[in-house]
Amino acid sequence: MRMLNQETDAPVQMLTVLLTRSEVQELHGILDDLLAADSTGDHYHLSSPDYQKEITVAIYGESDPRGFSERMLKLIAEDR
Repeated sequence: MRMLNQETDAPVQMLTVLLTRSEVQELHGILDDLLAADSTGDHYHLSSPDYQKEITVAIYGESDPRGFSERMLKLIAEDR
């Protein structure tokens, strides 16, 4: 698991996420889509109704993390 605060460009070690029921349903659908895609590098966004908050989720392969930006590759490889 890798988490990045994109505002500060710093890894996050602990995170609390509070979602409404409809947001959980949307996230569930996003996760199903990620699993069905069966590829790394794909990502999906879950945004708040006002687009002021966003969760981005992706599947990565530690041995083959293709399809990510240089910053994400560093986070995957070094967790920093």
